[in-house]
Amino acid sequence: MLTLLQDVGRLGVGEQGLSQGGAADLHAYCWANYLVGNAMDCSQLEITLGQACIKAQGDMICALTGADMGATLDGEPITLWRSFLVRDGQVIKFACSRSGVRAYLAVKGGFKVPAVFGSVSTVVRNEMGGIQAGRALHKEDSLPVESTVDTDSFEPRLAPSRYIPDYSAPIYLRVIESYQCNRFSAESKQQFYQSIYTVTQQTDRMGCRLEGPVVAGDIGGIISEAIAYGAIQIPPNGQPIVLLNDRQTLGGYPKLGCIARVDVPRLAQAMPGTAVRFSTGNLEQLQQEWQDFSLFFGLPI
Repeated sequence: MLTLLQDVGRLGVGEQGLSQGGAADLHAYCWANYLVGNAMDCSQLEITLGQACIKAQGDMICALTGADMGATLDGEPITLWRSFLVRDGQVIKFACSRSGVRAYLAVKGGFKVPAVFGSVSTVVRNEMGGIQAGRALHKEDSLPVESTVDTDSFEPRLAPSRYIPDYSAPIYLRVIESYQCNRFSAESKQQFYQSIYTVTQQTDRMGCRLEGPVVAGDIGGIISEAIAYGAIQIPPNGQPIVLLNDRQTLGGYPKLGCIARVDVPRLAQAMPGTAVRFSTGNLEQLQQEWQDFSLFFGLPI
């Protein structure tokens, strides 16, 4: 359906009008690299909704995290969130997604693809990154692996069960309110936090459009300004849009706040029709959670 090369993203390029890109589910991405012993900026395949088929040209060590797409290796089921050995000529096949939206396939050493502005992340709308000019992978594409590995000494690594998300569980997102939140009445914000919103079909890597009770503000627009990752825009129709990795750099809709960075990966795995609820977040707690996550994985951000 859609397979893209992604890493942690193209950071510091917003002033040039470029989107950051990067893995939509950073949690699954980081664990995939960790399980094969990669640095956190090693590129991976982000596979959306499944229906992909990949053949190994050489022995390699891989890990598969994120959505359950019924992946198999030469017909045998692959255990998710665990590293595994792939031999020359073996084939990894993905069926349709059973739970979650995006799967992440990491290969020991990462993929050897030229970086653009410090990243190989594919941003289709910018025609940048990836295998060529920001396009998705096509049939017969070949991706060189960065380095050879010693498969004789291979021992699988498994992510602890407490860090493996249940993508069928209810989604609760914590919000850090922004300076524009005072443009929304107390009654409107109370309704926002007490209501259930639904992920719509008009959702992609740019943003997650939600449907539910109208969030009413006292203005329909603002002077365009920079948009943060996870920002909750409220357009004139009152239906929230959560901005994600491939978002535009500027926007003119008022923003109620931002989703906590550690919570966004869960939204990135939400199928259309999934119910979402919001709550106010504690800034110091959320900062600490992000710092703990970053320090554990050694993120270069």
